[in-house]
Amino acid sequence: MVAPTCLPLVIRRCHVCASERFRASGKFRVNANHKLLDAWLLVLCTRCGDTAKLTLLERTNVRSIRPELLNLLHHNDPALTAELLQDPVVQRRNRIALDWDGAWRLDTGGGDHRDAEVIDVAVRFAARIPVRPVRLIAEGCGLSRAEVERLVAEGKVVSAVRLTGRLSGDFTFTLKR
Repeated sequence: MVAPTCLPLVIRRCHVCASERFRASGKFRVNANHKLLDAWLLVLCTRCGDTAKLTLLERTNVRSIRPELLNLLHHNDPALTAELLQDPVVQRRNRIALDWDGAWRLDTGGGDHRDAEVIDVAVRFAARIPVRPVRLIAEGCGLSRAEVERLVAEGKVVSAVRLTGRLSGDFTFTLKR
């Protein structure tokens, strides 16, 4: 299981210091203008600490917002922060990407299967974390990435999905030694 350990960094240029990394503060700002609401997620520059706003709601009628969502926004719910950061609509609207380096871990379930001749593995993602499959296989099986790449080239690591590039969805693979 690939699971997040903390919130990812937000990749966006800071208008003060030109840094490209922000961390989510976990705080929301909600502004009302008569019956219309705006809501933002506040992020802080990792270099200078400047605050930037990621637009969540823009001129939205109060009656069209679920009361539960509004309550979570008012109470700065951490789970809502994680959910909204991973929302593709929020990412597109704000022109951001996420940096997951060091923000996830691989849980192999504790089974020691490193000496088996053939291993069938199902990889599950708890969140949409883009990770290179070669890196996951290397960490999970106790191999180097170069060794995994060699095994892929030799046809000893087989999967229905392409093992080059990045994946953020569940997949399975077979390792033959």
